[in-house]
Amino acid sequence: MKEKYLSLAIIVLALVIGMGLIGSGTSNIDLPIAAKSTDVELAIPWHDMGAQLAEHGVIDEAKFRSLYPNRQDAVDLVFDSNADKPLIINQSNADIMLNALWAFGLANKNPILEEGPMMDPRYGGADRFASTGGWTLGREGAMSYYSQFSLVVLTDNQQGLVERVSKNVYRPCCSNSTYFPDCNHGMAMLGLLEILAADGAGEDALYEAATRINEFWFGKVVGGSC
Repeated sequence: MKEKYLSLAIIVLALVIGMGLIGSGTSNIDLPIAAKSTDVELAIPWHDMGAQLAEHGVIDEAKFRSLYPNRQDAVDLVFDSNADKPLIINQSNADIMLNALWAFGLANKNPILEEGPMMDPRYGGADRFASTGGWTLGREGAMSYYSQFSLVVLTDNQQGLVERVSKNVYRPCCSNSTYFPDCNHGMAMLGLLEILAADGAGEDALYEAATRINEFWFGKVVGGSC
């Protein structure tokens, strides 16, 4: 696994993402809530996560909404507190959910963020990555929220599952695994895996969901940009 991180490149990438947050534009998996997912959509148990992220300040709702002036109905789904139905991700709202899942992955307390490669001293601190330095949609800086809130709590088995799958799910923009969520897509993917694992998804389900969301974000052709 290649992990090439020149400090200047990291800083530049963080600035690029910070100034240009994404704004506009299969077989079933063994999740009860995602049983109706198809090759053109993915259902996830989002519950009131958007509302919680806004309450904690991880997402400043006004800033978030300002990215999508003509798509407020889709943004409403991010902050809807209706826990009785899944949130459907498809190609039309995948960019919005990229930012929502990025916020979740950044803020949800997890050993991957606290003990994994993000904390490797050779990189100079977790605040130096695009997934942290590039997050500008909160009320405060990203590190004020980094692994701070138990939005979902995983069992030991679920944590082991997330770690195992995250080490094998890569993103084409930088060829790093989700276990090293140094960019926005990596942090968002980590958040997705945590949410699904907490809801009872098995290993095949996590890989299926990861494949689907990567197709939304990058297309079926290998390649793409963070």
